[in-house]
Amino acid sequence: MLKWSRMGFAMLFVAWTGAGLGAQELKVKITPTLSAVDVVHGGQKVRIQRIQDTGNKIIDDFAKTSRPCPEFCIHAMVVAPGVETLGELELLDFMTRQVPSGQGLVIDARLADFHKIETIPTSINIPFTVIKAENPHIGQILTALGAEMGPNKRWNYQKAKSLALWCNGPWCDQSSRAIQALLSLGYPPAKLKYYRGGMQMWKLMGLTTVVPAAPRS
Repeated sequence: MLKWSRMGFAMLFVAWTGAGLGAQELKVKITPTLSAVDVVHGGQKVRIQRIQDTGNKIIDDFAKTSRPCPEFCIHAMVVAPGVETLGELELLDFMTRQVPSGQGLVIDARLADFHKIETIPTSINIPFTVIKAENPHIGQILTALGAEMGPNKRWNYQKAKSLALWCNGPWCDQSSRAIQALLSLGYPPAKLKYYRGGMQMWKLMGLTTVVPAAPRS
């Protein structure tokens, strides 16, 4: 059975780190005026910044330029009408404005095997395979996301959280499939965001990733 708590979601905290904090030490900034972003992931403080080695190159699977299509095809910039597509700066802004207040969540929509290797800070893992109407636990998931079941047995999303979903990259359909499933369940498009670049673009920009802590037994 899947278990997520609203308290667990609320443990994420984000703060911008501007030019006044550590700017002198960083030659590779996020923007000319933004050095890093501090977050808490899994109860631990994490500083999101770019790799400072200007000779650094991606050497893992995310360096691949070509995968068989189908199934690994290039996805459209717009995943669905009304769903905003985010870049890296917009995702960082979402982490800053939406996550700390409890209004938003960053969702790693990949399978758990991918998530446990590394993830984007502040992300929680809700695999796309569990976001579907036929999942017997879908009610628990939607409730954890802030939706409420109305007296007419229809979901009310007025208090639902805004979600920024991502997966492995522009060729990966896991987050887009999760978004389509949420839309089919009535989730408002305006409360869904699509980070199309995913892990591939995040790493290409040299931004910090984390290895999720193993669950306690």
